Amino acid sequence: MIVFWTLTGLTAALAGLMVLTGARRGAGTGDVAAPTASAELAELDRLRARGLLDDEAWGAARAEAGRRLLSEPATQDPIVVGSRDREITLGALVATAAAALGLYFVMGTPGLEDQPYERRIDEWANQAEMLDAPRVAAVLSRAVRRDPENVTALTMLGAARFEAGDPIGAATAFRRALTIQPEDATSWSRLGESLVRAAEGEVQPDAEAAFTQALALDPNQLGARFFLGDLAISRGDVARARELWTPLIEALDPADPRRADLTARLDAAG
Repeated sequence: MIVFWTLTGLTAALAGLMVLTGARRGAGTGDVAAPTASAELAELDRLRARGLLDDEAWGAARAEAGRRLLSEPATQDPIVVGSRDREITLGALVATAAAALGLYFVMGTPGLEDQPYERRIDEWANQAEMLDAPRVAAVLSRAVRRDPENVTALTMLGAARFEAGDPIGAATAFRRALTIQPEDATSWSRLGESLVRAAEGEVQPDAEAAFTQALALDPNQLGARFFLGDLAISRGDVARARELWTPLIEALDPADPRRADLTARLDAAG
């Protein structure tokens, strides 16, 4: 907590310094204005009057200066800081910091002891049924660290990471589970799904190999059938897609809209 307040104070002081530095820079009005095309016109007239420019050169130069004059943006008045602006700015910073501190004491818990990450995981483990997917994954990650050969924990970790939006972490967990239990068709299928999500929906060769292995071990892996059939359609192999999807279509309830969608896609593919 001491570290938190120290960093908070330093941040507030740095913000105040930046604001006051900007205000001090704004007070200066001695910036030298850049030469303008209008000044150049006057100078050209003087050179012509002194005989240093003939009429043709003067006309060409004046026309060019006139074009630049028309293209010049409108100038802005310099920013001038008033005599009390610095005091007002500093007072506003102090008031903001005091308000933030007061709000924290009203709505926060200043005396709460910092909780190490492991202690939080202990609390999450005691209320697993109420946790979201990222916290479930944190609990299971610790379980896997303690028992790296626990296939059940690894497959559950893979599922939790998948639900938490971490397909790469899910694929890692399923791969570790398969090194221990390579005959698990479900893990092969879930590995393929994780790889497809990591590739933003594309069935790449590693995912195809995982789905193929899943079906070799268990032809009832419907998820693997769907992705391999979808890949077959994209390759123009309608016969292979029909072979893969027919058992999947038959397994779906007639009222399931996915059944009608798969049938329609097969018919459209020919």
